[in-house]
Amino acid sequence: MKNIPVDIGNYIAGFTDGEGSFNVSIKKRLDYKESWKLTASFNISQKDRVILAWVKHILGCGTLRERKDGVVYYEVTNITSLHEVIIPFFKMYGFRSAYKKNNFRIFSEIVKMMYAGEHHTQEGFRKVLELRETLNPGIGRKRKYTLLDVVTSEESPETIRKTVSNQTLESTI
Repeated sequence: MKNIPVDIGNYIAGFTDGEGSFNVSIKKRLDYKESWKLTASFNISQKDRVILAWVKHILGCGTLRERKDGVVYYEVTNITSLHEVIIPFFKMYGFRSAYKKNNFRIFSEIVKMMYAGEHHTQEGFRKVLELRETLNPGIGRKRKYTLLDVVTSEESPETIRKTVSNQTLESTI
């Protein structure tokens, strides 16, 4: 991580404390060797593209993208950037709110596991999902896939592929 002046680091940490989030998403992927894909992400969203572009420049990683409603996202999903830039940055500058401190602690543990490749084992994958269940409590949104959804759908990928293929074939007939 490059040398960031204290006032700038504190500003970004404070801004993130209010506007940022740490997340782990999961997608069902029938075309992957592993049927579930985990993605860890750090993001800040708001309508001011200039401030987010500045944050991206200071941290030296991530992307900017814009929704149709004008909200801009600064997002980092690259596991190496998360592990080597984002985590050390926020360990150095920290947060004031207990909520963000707790989420960051959990997120850091997940990123560490993913960086080490532990999520590619059955035990590590389950541990990441268990930690994910405790991330962002009380946000008011329902997760698309929960730990229970993933664990109860642990059929073989071949069975799932055949089922989807048959359903697709049936729907085209």
